[in-house]
Amino acid sequence: MNLDSLLEVINSKLVESQNRPLNATEVLVLQGIWQYQTYNQIAQKEGYSPGYFTNVVAPELWQRLSKLIGKRVTKKNCRALLESYAAQSTSEKNVLFPADRQQMSPSYPSGSVPLNSPFYIKHSTIEAQAYAEIRKPGALVRIKAPRERGKTSLLLRMLDYANSQGYHTVSLNLEQIDCTILSDLNRFLRWLCANVSHQLQLQPKLNDYWDDDIGSKVSCTLYFRSYLLEQLNSPVVLALDEVNKIFEHPQVAKDFFPMLRSWYEEAKRIPLWQKLRLIVVHSTEVYVPLHLNQSPFNVGLPIQLTKFSLDQVQQLAQCYGLEWNAQEADQLMALVGGHPALIHTALYHLSHGDVSMAQLLQFAPTSTGIYSHHLQRHWAVLEQQPELARAFYAVINAAEPLQIEPILGYKLSSMGLIELYGNKAKLSCQLYRQYFEKQQSNFRCA
Repeated sequence: MNLDSLLEVINSKLVESQNRPLNATEVLVLQGIWQYQTYNQIAQKEGYSPGYFTNVVAPELWQRLSKLIGKRVTKKNCRALLESYAAQSTSEKNVLFPADRQQMSPSYPSGSVPLNSPFYIKHSTIEAQAYAEIRKPGALVRIKAPRERGKTSLLLRMLDYANSQGYHTVSLNLEQIDCTILSDLNRFLRWLCANVSHQLQLQPKLNDYWDDDIGSKVSCTLYFRSYLLEQLNSPVVLALDEVNKIFEHPQVAKDFFPMLRSWYEEAKRIPLWQKLRLIVVHSTEVYVPLHLNQSPFNVGLPIQLTKFSLDQVQQLAQCYGLEWNAQEADQLMALVGGHPALIHTALYHLSHGDVSMAQLLQFAPTSTGIYSHHLQRHWAVLEQQPELARAFYAVINAAEPLQIEPILGYKLSSMGLIELYGNKAKLSCQLYRQYFEKQQSNFRCA
């Protein structure tokens, strides 16, 4: 169970017992522990005094959680105890109250869709392929889609499936790495080995295998082969989310990705490497030059998530309890083009009665509409990158799909603003046209 799902269960149980949910600093403590940080590291990262989490936040948090679950919770055992408690609570709810589960009020859609959520739209064929692939020795699965298209939601279910098969699982989100680490190959590979060790509950022994004379790539490979994989009796699934962050550091990418490819190739001849199953998740194309025989992006099973179809939108509307006709579904599709996150947001507000369909369509491309934060976030990115803004407005103003510089196209595509068809780009939905055409005079990109 991922941390977001666990927090949802814990907060729900706290409210049921007439206690307040976890506050922001308590959540920061748990997020830090999930990333294997010390209290001082959490405080330094978030701008608090060194002793604040140690002496104030953590003691009260452990006391509250101990009272909730009926066992003494500490920093050392909290992850195991909380995951066990949340899993048991979820299982009991699904078994004892299946009707309530179907009728529960939806949470505001943000980030990945939790496991067991009735608001997850299955990609049955894709999931079946992914599950079958992950069972294969030495497998490599590549998941690609623009942001907010469901990559992490699918990844959660692949890891849950792997756990059900008795596999070890490790999940690393590369957006969480400090840039100073990500820009240095040796530091990055040591970070990788240390985090994988922690998640496998193995003692990190980097210095036993690291040798400057043979280089960091070989040292990292030896660490995985001769230490980590040797210790495990069952396969380990290593999921790397948001690997496009590495694309921003070409010198690191040119060494790291060929190393992953070499591990995949080694599995064809060395049984020990067959224990490792890789999942690589990214939101942009790979614009770092790599030789074909060194790239992990042209081997393994490619999975490209697409936008919702009309049938899927109607299915999701039913999950939200909406009695929809075909015209309303068509209107929403015409506005946001099947964008999963934007569809979820619209259905959430419509199901709560916050807006009518007519109001949604009228105010969606404005600063007072339900998409205001989403649109302003994209606007802020474009304002900070004039070259990207110029390319985007060239696409908006073009009567036909337009050829633009590949790297700019990849960035705009990863944001979900455009869709690429070969070497040409077109706007991904009418919402962006309606909003950004009105904002064009405000951009300082001339």
